[in-house]
Amino acid sequence: MSDEPRGGFTRRDLVRGSLVGAIAAGVGGKAAAAGLESIGPGAAPLELTVNGTVHRLSVEPRVTLADALRDRIGLTGTKVVCGRGACGACTVVLDGRTVCSCLMLAQEASGKSITTIEGVAVQGRLTPLQEAFIAADALQCGFCTSGMILSCQALLDRNPKPDRQAIREAVAGNLCRCGTYNHVFDAVERAAGLKTAGNDTPHPASRIPDPASRFEDDPRVATAIREALDQEGMA
Repeated sequence: MSDEPRGGFTRRDLVRGSLVGAIAAGVGGKAAAAGLESIGPGAAPLELTVNGTVHRLSVEPRVTLADALRDRIGLTGTKVVCGRGACGACTVVLDGRTVCSCLMLAQEASGKSITTIEGVAVQGRLTPLQEAFIAADALQCGFCTSGMILSCQALLDRNPKPDRQAIREAVAGNLCRCGTYNHVFDAVERAAGLKTAGNDTPHPASRIPDPASRFEDDPRVATAIREALDQEGMA
């Protein structure tokens, strides 16, 4: 006796439909794969357009864009800190949008326009944003600075007069261990013409106490610290 129900959709119909679907999916997948170019596993030729210059390289498909920029081209302004896209130090601009170059394969950037921190200055002259970063004391150890500037420049390119909330959102993916965020906000506002040196109201966090004041009980140490700072132009 057949265990299939009488009339309607039978078990045989189900098996037949599944088999046809599997075959169709397999054929479709092979057809799609046939149109893809296979790269690797060895080094493969690659052209990267970085800061307006075309670089012809030969890299393995596993090489990230950050490593290609730093180790193959020598543009070490792009920093690699966390290596997992969490800190933003490796930020570059790719076709007008910011990306974490440590998460992107170099081969993926082929045919695209890449801007690194080395390509921000125009003919060796700092941009208003870079000058504002210096004026607002928005950089300390420097590891986050290149990625921070590129994120801020990308913001100004699409929004010349951003409010502070827009600036916060633009650098939300750029972590600064030194805590210069308020200085960065000020720098972007200066570059956008929203704030000048004459009308700045220093943020409380920007008032740095005299390091030597901690050693007033030992005048010799305090004097030595002040002399060292004065020699470095940091007094």
